[in-house]
Amino acid sequence: MHLAAIGSRRPRPLSRLGVRHRRRGITTAASVTLLAMSLVGVEASASSQQAADDPSVISDWNTVAFETITIDAGKANVEGFIWLAFEQAAVYNAVVGITGQYELYNWNVRGPRGASPQAAAAVAAHDVLLEYFPGSQGRLHTALAKSLGEIPDGPQKMQGIRYGERAADRLIELREDDGRFAPITFDVPPAPGVWRPTPPAFAPFFDPWISQLRPLLIDSPSQFRPGPPPAMTSQAYTDDFNEVKAVGSATSTVRTADQTTTARFIAGSTLPLVTSSLRDLAARHQLDISDSARLFGAVAMSAADAAITSWDAKYTFGLWRPITAIQLADTDDNPNTAPDPTWVPLLATPPYPDYTSGLTSLVGAITSTLSGTLELGGGRIDVNITVAGVTRHYEFASLLNQDAIDARVWSGIHFRTADLVGSAIGTEVGDWALDNYFQPTG
Repeated sequence: MHLAAIGSRRPRPLSRLGVRHRRRGITTAASVTLLAMSLVGVEASASSQQAADDPSVISDWNTVAFETITIDAGKANVEGFIWLAFEQAAVYNAVVGITGQYELYNWNVRGPRGASPQAAAAVAAHDVLLEYFPGSQGRLHTALAKSLGEIPDGPQKMQGIRYGERAADRLIELREDDGRFAPITFDVPPAPGVWRPTPPAFAPFFDPWISQLRPLLIDSPSQFRPGPPPAMTSQAYTDDFNEVKAVGSATSTVRTADQTTTARFIAGSTLPLVTSSLRDLAARHQLDISDSARLFGAVAMSAADAAITSWDAKYTFGLWRPITAIQLADTDDNPNTAPDPTWVPLLATPPYPDYTSGLTSLVGAITSTLSGTLELGGGRIDVNITVAGVTRHYEFASLLNQDAIDARVWSGIHFRTADLVGSAIGTEVGDWALDNYFQPTG
């Protein structure tokens, strides 16, 4: 079976090309294998010495997902976490449904115990990504060929392929009508304290539909919604305002060189945290395929729900950003906040409201699930983050969370309260997720 045989229609996952029935006398599982061999000419027997439950398949497909979502589709912002979570959720079910080591995610169909979880993981990842990113068909089919070519032929492989298809189908079914791309707009008229597009791009609210997207794990976007931000005449707001004005300016004379470096580093840290950092962590701790699937799944899915929670607060409260607040401080009725019409932050302000911080919400959820799944004790996460060729090691969740909170103030793009509350709520999301999902079956 060659790619040309798929036809000119929108490409679909292999499970949709022959959904568990015979097509031209070839079963779905056999079709997958033939496709894999035709793509790169891999003989399955060439890798017959490799075990059928190699945990590196989880990291390999995390890489493929990252490249599909961020490079091919260009979704490097918060939306990227949503799509990554879909892929990791299907991979998690595909693996633990066979190994039986952890509870399934919103599913009750177990796979054959002798099936290959490695094959299941690869097919589940492939099918989910192809469903949402058909333009990446070439990348995805090539990656699947490589993954399946590393697994010896036999009934275990075929059973794993079939179960991986079912895991992908289940995830896609769960995400139907979940609110993606709903026509939601932020229409609150500009007023003191109200968010509005900021320079230099003056872009509209980015993906406001995320504020009402059905979460993967928590009950609703508003489950962990915080109280409102400090009133503009309060001491808390005054303190936040004057701090970010002084230390977050592009021309600040009080921000240190180390603070500037940290601000820039943290700004690029969140996607590496759920991709390259997790791959490094899984390899160094020699996690088996079940524990790897659980780690990647819990982190990605909790991060997605933290993003949804943050967007719910942003949409609900619509608080203006520091750049707007400082330039228009003469309108806030606070005698202790002085305006500066020329003030600009160290980093460009992203196009959505201040409260709560999306980045600290994400980091809070990620560090919480990292420490909870690794079980190193004492809040340890032992994570290496590499951004633009520079690697930092964070031994404890608290240290990474603090850097994230501080960095957004030093960047000039958040009030400290937005960072603190975001971090706390992200941690709550991560804790809740591990209390209610990803539990051992024993």
